[in-house]
Amino acid sequence: MTADPTYPLYVVVSFVGFVLALIPLPWHWQAWNSGTCYYMTWTALACLNEFVNSVIWSSNALDIAPVWCDISTRITIGASVGIPAASLCINRRLYKIACTHAVVSTRAEKRRTILIDTMICVLLPVIYMVLAYVVQGHRYNIFEVLGCYPAIYNTLLAYFLVYMWPVVIGLISAVYCVLSLRSLLARQAQFKKFLASNSNLTSGRYFRLMALAATELIFTVPFGIYEIYSNAASGSLQPWDGWANTHYDFSRVVLYPAVVWTMDPSVAVPLQLSRWIIPACAFVFFSFFGFAEEARKHYYKLYVALLRLLHISHMSEDTSNMSKHMLRPPHFSPSNPELPVYSPPLSRPPRCHVSSSTVSGSDGEWSPSLTSLSEKFPLSDSGDLLPLHRNS
Repeated sequence: MTADPTYPLYVVVSFVGFVLALIPLPWHWQAWNSGTCYYMTWTALACLNEFVNSVIWSSNALDIAPVWCDISTRITIGASVGIPAASLCINRRLYKIACTHAVVSTRAEKRRTILIDTMICVLLPVIYMVLAYVVQGHRYNIFEVLGCYPAIYNTLLAYFLVYMWPVVIGLISAVYCVLSLRSLLARQAQFKKFLASNSNLTSGRYFRLMALAATELIFTVPFGIYEIYSNAASGSLQPWDGWANTHYDFSRVVLYPAVVWTMDPSVAVPLQLSRWIIPACAFVFFSFFGFAEEARKHYYKLYVALLRLLHISHMSEDTSNMSKHMLRPPHFSPSNPELPVYSPPLSRPPRCHVSSSTVSGSDGEWSPSLTSLSEKFPLSDSGDLLPLHRNS
């Protein structure tokens, strides 16, 4: 029996968040929107990580997947910076648009923009993972219901190497966001002219990107500040005594049953917030871009393609069945190998005779009667016509 009374709610939510985060990826990739692509990638990866953890450790706190936990903790650390970094790239791009600088015009400029976004969204999280290892007290922790979790040693150095960076990135994004709004209000005419000349960007997409970036700031900065406060207020701040002291007995794994960590609000609340904020990012992103005009166009294209595929498959199946029937030889039962017995047609029904002498037409004129016709064309007793005799 699972220790989470809401199980499997989070399992479903995290998996749906993983799927929703990836749905708008193809057309954003075609438009060279590297910032939004990295946002979707990090969010989907974090949702998948949470989904796997919530399934494996739904009712236990055992170290049953050590290799996965090593990978999972790196994903958790990287996503905590990768998602805000992707939001920073989005705000940076919006600021360049608001200042009426060309987003990208040539292929070289597009590659340069993607390279910068890659350094921010990929290289920065990798460096962050390395810095987190400096203050990692042991291999990892396992919380029942939650799964694998990084074991960051609560020392003063950890606040500068780990805890402060999501807040710093969020504040830089906030500066870009404010500058974008100010430039947008000051240069509305130039902004509209730029959008009219750019086929990959519309006013609706621009404002949705800005709304996404602003919403992400609302999540990132307050939560980062709260995480710093909760760790500092726990009263367990330890001095930094060097690398050897911090990594002493590094291979150990600490296990926390749900009955232990859920009883302490100072531990349970930050853990649950860090858990639920990941699928929330996926749902927020899909709410902005999953129902937009370009999304509906792609849904329609996918629908038409599926219909064509099903129609072709149905037609090929019908053609195959028809060819089988045409090429199939007559089937005779082994018990009755002879041909069916021929049955002659039924005899001709008796001829009806009308005794009326004349029949009038619809216009009142005379029409020949059946009696006069029988006189001209006599019949034999068997009902066949008799041969006519020419008068000499």
